[in-house]
Amino acid sequence: METAATLNNSGITLTEANRPNDAIPLFRKALILEPGNPLLWLNLGIAQQRTGDYSEAMVSFNQAILIDETLADAWLSMGLIYYEMEQFDAAEECYQAALERNDENPSAWNNLGVLYFVEGSYEEARYCFEQAVSLVPLYTDALINLRDACRELEDYRAAAEFERRLSELKGHDGFTSIPTGFH
Repeated sequence: METAATLNNSGITLTEANRPNDAIPLFRKALILEPGNPLLWLNLGIAQQRTGDYSEAMVSFNQAILIDETLADAWLSMGLIYYEMEQFDAAEECYQAALERNDENPSAWNNLGVLYFVEGSYEEARYCFEQAVSLVPLYTDALINLRDACRELEDYRAAAEFERRLSELKGHDGFTSIPTGFH
């Protein structure tokens, strides 16, 4: 017998295998069984986002938040969509909302930093990247971003230190990445 949990796990596997269109029906079927499960709504939204269906993804993320407004990953996912649509004020609000709910989320700190960097607010960007790296010291994207922010701020000594750390990582069989928002 299919359960919401098994359908969810299969949907996650398909989405991670770059088959989100095959995953979406599984998440919908799971939601018939557990319509009040915010993580199912979140995972459906992630699959929809990966297909490029931002409007449906936003509906799913909003539904997840209506059920559990503390779900930081839903706020983070909405921020990503707004960022991709170049709606930077809305993206910032979502990233801030994610951090209000979980200030130990390195992806939220990094994404907020990227937003500030794109806007030319390099000090704010640096602070965000530093927060991400303090949470996950080998977080490659945040280290790269922190190095670049330091360069923009003409803090070449710090930039060189982050470059050194990055080159050491390359010698250690790969980089640390942050997992997807699936649950």
